[in-house]
Amino acid sequence: MRSNRRLSWARVCECGPVNQDWEDRVSAAWATFDTYAETASTGSSAAGAADFRAVIDALVAELPDDSPLGPFEQACAWDSTGHSDQAVPLYREALARGLNGYKGRRAKIQLSSSLRNIGQAEEGVKLLTPELDAPSDELDDAVRATLALCLSSLGRDREGLSLVLGALAPHLPRYQRSMANYARALLEPED
Repeated sequence: MRSNRRLSWARVCECGPVNQDWEDRVSAAWATFDTYAETASTGSSAAGAADFRAVIDALVAELPDDSPLGPFEQACAWDSTGHSDQAVPLYREALARGLNGYKGRRAKIQLSSSLRNIGQAEEGVKLLTPELDAPSDELDDAVRATLALCLSSLGRDREGLSLVLGALAPHLPRYQRSMANYARALLEPED
């Protein structure tokens, strides 16, 4: 059910019109996620998760019907409350509706992780592999880490380890060149 409240869709993000107030309220909701998780640890796990998803659903109800942000936020909520199976179709819907840019890349990472969780790691590999050549941003290491997990689930541990070492190497205070070389060597055919 859509809220009767009219919002001023003032700024534009990579996926269409967005209201800064709405974005701020979504961020505030996510900032309270641990509170819902604490409720879960006191014995009402399902209730805490459902309450959190209800908060996100209420915010999504304010968006235009075709907004890619709605299914994205709902997918994140399902995923974060342990329901990868419910998140997968919502991530797909968000991407199909045109979610792109930073949030689109997040959706691909999270979708790949969820696909791995439900036994579809090969699809996760196919989705994330092109992201290795995407313009660089702060999500590069998350792409590599998630892709490494998908590869490992497929028994391709050497490729996964290579990705992780390659991602880690630039962050090391020393041994950067050595680790980068080891990462490359893992992909060379064994004799």
